[in-house]
Amino acid sequence: MEKRRVVVTGLGIVSPYGCGVDKFWDSILNGVSGIKTFTRMPLDGHLVTFGAEATTFEDEVKEKELLDPKEMKRMDRFTQFACVASDEAVKDSGLDITKEDPYRVGVIVGSGAGGFDTFEKNHKAIIERGPVKCSPFTVPMLICNMAAGRVSMRHGAKGLNKAVVTACATSAHCVGDAFRSIQYGDADVIIAGGSEAVMTHIGIGAFTTARTLSRRNDDPTHASRPYDTERDGFVMGEGGAILVIEELEHAEKRGAKIYAEIVGYGQTGDAYDMVAPDPSGASAAKAMEMAVKDAKIEPKEVNYINAHGTSTHLGDIAESQAIARVFGDLDTNKDLKVSSTKSMHGHMIGATGAAESIVCIKTITEGVIPPTVNLENQDPEVANLNYVPNKAIKEDVKYALTNSFGFGGQNASILFKKYEG
Repeated sequence: MEKRRVVVTGLGIVSPYGCGVDKFWDSILNGVSGIKTFTRMPLDGHLVTFGAEATTFEDEVKEKELLDPKEMKRMDRFTQFACVASDEAVKDSGLDITKEDPYRVGVIVGSGAGGFDTFEKNHKAIIERGPVKCSPFTVPMLICNMAAGRVSMRHGAKGLNKAVVTACATSAHCVGDAFRSIQYGDADVIIAGGSEAVMTHIGIGAFTTARTLSRRNDDPTHASRPYDTERDGFVMGEGGAILVIEELEHAEKRGAKIYAEIVGYGQTGDAYDMVAPDPSGASAAKAMEMAVKDAKIEPKEVNYINAHGTSTHLGDIAESQAIARVFGDLDTNKDLKVSSTKSMHGHMIGATGAAESIVCIKTITEGVIPPTVNLENQDPEVANLNYVPNKAIKEDVKYALTNSFGFGGQNASILFKKYEG
């Protein structure tokens, strides 16, 4: 069977910069940090008091009437993010599902953690007032697949419907699985991505005691600093990111604008540790190799990599060494650029792969590579690569790759190509 070509026709996002791709992209290009002291949760007792919150979300939803207030109360925050991002992506794509076979339009939207906020609130209600005070909506609000369910109901998509849950690799796997499903004819269109809202007492408390978060409370905007000698952990982010992914001929027949083509997907497992990356980077490198091989190109043809680059000591080193193993370092490949936009929007956990796919796609369409901010003193232990420090650069990009690696050792790499007909 000849595999079908797959393209991206719609983009949508809720990020620390607000609702909308334009806000997100403009902020990233200009090196604007979305990281600040928490405003939505009490700070008492927490050792980490900052993150990349979607602070304007509720105000924007109310002002623009993006969600029905009654339905909003029956959705966890992560599902709210997914619904708003999906609305933007579907509108952007110009897709009218009423004119489609709804069983050929699918949804793959995941979350790494699901409804932490719902879990906390209902646990508190049970402890303080008894089990009968647990909301009847608790289970359909907190389970990870509910974002996918809600998105499908919102748009009338009756095709394949599932949620991938692979921690920080979640939405990269969702996008990659959508690509594969369309390639092999399981659907013509898939609404794909992820969402996350773990800025709760459990979310922040647990990641803090695991010693994974930066504790730079006095200087939040400079806390996320991938590849820098002074990095001390990642910064929690939140939001939702959705792509409309479509079979090429289907998109062309309806006159859709095409952002980019998806040409490669690689997925591997470290089989090493619950949370720590394999320091050799072998499996991460293999995922990238698989994506490049899938695209039938040579590694030297890749122009840009949006790295997982979380700003942790071990992770940055392992990934950078894996990149250099596959693509070469500055001594052998001076054309490759690598950046971590998590330095600005934080680590959006289950939403991050789709958000950074949007970064790759915009990099291709706009011819501008976003920077890694806060990179002042490059760690000599990371590979010798061009990390685009602190300022975006104009450059024509034909191939862009994004990496996402999750707790449990799950790795995903997706390769995008400039659409050329």
